[in-house]
Amino acid sequence: MVQIDAEFEPAKIPEEEAYEGTEVDPHVLALLPKNCKIVWVATHGASFWAVSYKITVQLPHDGPEKSYFMKVFMHERGREMVEAEYESTKAWHDIAPANLAKPTGWGELANKPGKHFLLLEFRDMADEMPSASEFVAVLATVHQKSVSPTGKFGFHVTTFGGDQPNDNRWCDTWEEWFTRAMRNTMENELKTQGPHEELEELSEKILTKVIPRLLRPMETNGRKIKPSLLHGDLWHGNVGIDNETDEPILYDCGSFYGHNECDFSAWRAARYRTNRAHVKAYFRVAEITDPAEDFEDRYALYAA
Repeated sequence: MVQIDAEFEPAKIPEEEAYEGTEVDPHVLALLPKNCKIVWVATHGASFWAVSYKITVQLPHDGPEKSYFMKVFMHERGREMVEAEYESTKAWHDIAPANLAKPTGWGELANKPGKHFLLLEFRDMADEMPSASEFVAVLATVHQKSVSPTGKFGFHVTTFGGDQPNDNRWCDTWEEWFTRAMRNTMENELKTQGPHEELEELSEKILTKVIPRLLRPMETNGRKIKPSLLHGDLWHGNVGIDNETDEPILYDCGSFYGHNECDFSAWRAARYRTNRAHVKAYFRVAEITDPAEDFEDRYALYAA
């Protein structure tokens, strides 16, 4: 539900976390190929909530080199965020393996108790947006092929949009899940900014009038919404191009099963590289949910 601002600067790597060498934490080493040789480890790239590293190993018996990407989460809710990204990425990779780095595992660092890591296979990426048609084809494929394990809306773990948690307890209807998420967002805003009479009045109207008006018709009169696996934080900062395969690459998932149209909520903002052209491209390979005449208003609601 929460999108990170594209103008937000990733945190600088703390000096004590910067590293180059061949030492790997024992809990990380346990997830690497057995009897591999560590060739090199170094901090790599930037992240909003984590310090990232590239680990290169040589496979046993003078085998080829293989690289991994590791994120060590600095956030106070790091354990939850690591598990959330692992489970989200795994769910997406199971359907679109060419378009996501394969997650290898996660855990707590042995040498730094309280800090948690996520380990994935390394994908060399260009910080570019793929073409609209290629990008939305991946998105539509996952939306269409995914199946909620309960047939409901939600996810089996708490996931995050940025550093904001999604309450993913299973819901029978999309209206129920989205109303709860929107209420949590509004309550967090009031906690942060303080009481605001106009905002509180507007929030109540959105919860009791706007959401039922726009979401309930999709699940009444014989209509149903398929709970689709959503990325959950789909702005251009979480998309790239694989330098080896030229395939679109998606990462930093904060997934849940929801209404597919909700996944392009950020595309409405002018500051993002995704825009209405991506929406049009998406609906060339997927259908607009009925009632179709409500789409523009639903799009505005999801982008709120």
